Amino acid sequence: MQEKIQKIIFAQVEEINEQLEFKVPVELGTDAPLFGGNKGVLNSISLVTLIVAIEQAIEDEFDTALILADEKAMSQKNSPFLTIGSLADYIVLLLNEENIDD
Repeated sequence: MQEKIQKIIFAQVEEINEQLEFKVPVELGTDAPLFGGNKGVLNSISLVTLIVAIEQAIEDEFDTALILADEKAMSQKNSPFLTIGSLADYIVLLLNEENIDD
């Protein structure tokens, strides 16, 4: 499931990158910074756009609705939106909590 989630995220990031002046460095793989920290590329608007696109892709792929930007996400010690890898890990955790298999 992890690999499938990563592919979804990369596809959505590449779409968002087409609209951005400063691109998410997808060549870094799962370590590519997204938001926050001192290397985050996305501003809050582009992060929301990415989250909505990923939520839709997850719903299409797994036939389940997830909300990625909620109190649970915001209360994490380490933000799930720091990198592509941390976001993928968080999505897998949410899907596992919903008992969703790929």
